[in-house]
Parts: sequence; structure tokens; C-alpha cells
Amino acid sequence: MRTTSDIELPEGVRLGDDRLINLTEPACRKVEALLEKEKEPSFLRVGISGGGCNGLSYKMKFVPEARKGDILVPFGDAKVLVDSKSALYLKGTHLDYSDALISGGFKFSNPNATSSCSCGESFSI
Repeated sequence: MRTTSDIELPEGVRLGDDRLINLTEPACRKVEALLEKEKEPSFLRVGISGGGCNGLSYKMKFVPEARKGDILVPFGDAKVLVDSKSALYLKGTHLDYSDALISGGFKFSNPNATSSCSCGESFSI
């Protein structure tokens, strides 16, 4: 592992910043709270996959380690991983979180999306 500004990067992992993906303060707090519940230190992996009502959909899951080719974007204790293919679609995306009963949860705001579905979980470019 190599160290960059107090962050250890596994071999083949690059350091990114909030120009790739930006977590709002509420999103960062929620990710940190969820990470605390995990049994082992982990990362939040944010990616894109084919599917959904608009062609592409957002995917989020906790993973125990980074993979070669990933981009690591740190937000305090919340460390986000994005694979290089998804990075092309996510560049400039803001991830927010609301605990409202109606329409609460994580919300993506992607400047690259030309259209999105009403639930906000899928989009097209």
C-alpha cells in the first residue's frame, strides 16, 4: 500500500476528489453511521449498471476492500469507491441523504443525466 495525505491506497487504486462524486454533509453522516454498524472496516462502493426504467441505474453497497482500477474518494470516515467505468457516468454527481418519511433516503443529482425516472434510481445519458 502507498500513503497519500494520510490515506493508504491499495496497489492499483487512485485517489479521487469531490469533483468525481460529492457527498453532502447529511449523506456523509449517514454513510459514517452505517459504516459503524459494519463488522469490519469497509468502503461504500457507488457504481452504475445497466437496467432500470431509463437504461442505467445507480448501485450502492458496502465492500470490505478496494479493487485494482478503483478510485477512492475520502469524506472523513466515509470512504467512497468508484470503478473507472462508472466514473465516466458519475463525474460531478452529488449524493444527498434525507431522513424524511416520504421521499427520504439517498438521492443522486447527476449533471450528466439527460433524463431520469421519477424515483431517481435510474437515468439515461
